[in-house]
Amino acid sequence: MAKQRKVIITCALTGSIHTPSMSPYLPANADAIAQAGLEAAEAGAAILHLHARTEDEGRPTQDPDAFRPFMEKLNANTDAVLNITTGGSPAMTVEDRMRPCMEFAPEVASLNLGSMNFGMFPMLARYSEFKHAWEPEYLENSKDLVFKNTFKDIETILTRGTANGTKFEFECYDISHLYTLKHFVDRGLAQAPLLIQSVFGILGGIGTHPEDLMHMKRTADRLFGDSYQWSILGAGRRQVPLATMGATMGAHVRCGLEDSLFTTDGSLAESSAVQVAKLRRIVEELGLEIATPDEAREILALKGRDKVNI
Repeated sequence: MAKQRKVIITCALTGSIHTPSMSPYLPANADAIAQAGLEAAEAGAAILHLHARTEDEGRPTQDPDAFRPFMEKLNANTDAVLNITTGGSPAMTVEDRMRPCMEFAPEVASLNLGSMNFGMFPMLARYSEFKHAWEPEYLENSKDLVFKNTFKDIETILTRGTANGTKFEFECYDISHLYTLKHFVDRGLAQAPLLIQSVFGILGGIGTHPEDLMHMKRTADRLFGDSYQWSILGAGRRQVPLATMGATMGAHVRCGLEDSLFTTDGSLAESSAVQVAKLRRIVEELGLEIATPDEAREILALKGRDKVNI
């Protein structure tokens, strides 16, 4: 019997895009993030993508002390790969964004491959009440805020992270980001196997039409051949349709409340684990198998959980 392809499910638990007011299910403190991560891993996520928030107001933060409580709990209770953001928030400096990655030397960290407009302000039209005063201003300011990821920024993150044995989830929001990654591969600063996370549906990046997905795949194939692993992130209501399409084309998949607060019927998802379970069912009904954390480590050539600073 032919060996089935293994599909890595990455789960993004919380992030800077959605503010705590937008869903009562969004984990906004360390205990809630840890519990959400354990549930997502139990549901089938091999990789947990992690942001932190302040305990008082739920603001995005890159303070390592905000990461430490849930990192320690997750590390002690699951063998899932822990993936720390270096994106943080568009308002942060690169030095701030790098702090938890440098502190914990994770197996994987995310890395955005280009400066871009990152429009979150359309959410203002969907919500009339906010839990914290900072939230509407945060969304409004995205009309005039460039998420800065210059060549120097990317080189800094790459070289510092690689020195700690960290590999990267290369987040590509547009075709140009693939060419930027190729630049760093050609310079020897990014090594195969590459994990390319194609991101669809962020205002300012590539759209969510199936042709957009296929264009990303064709371009990545031409630039990187068989030296990369592809993963699909569809924002909002396109999370499941694009992940399904990607899985049929050879991709891994990403889900979680950072990327979409909703289920396929339009209701609020009660947890990231619900989304993981949904994608797991789809992957298995396609005749594929989900990867365990150790299988994900093998596929991505990661250093191993015994070599992180947690």
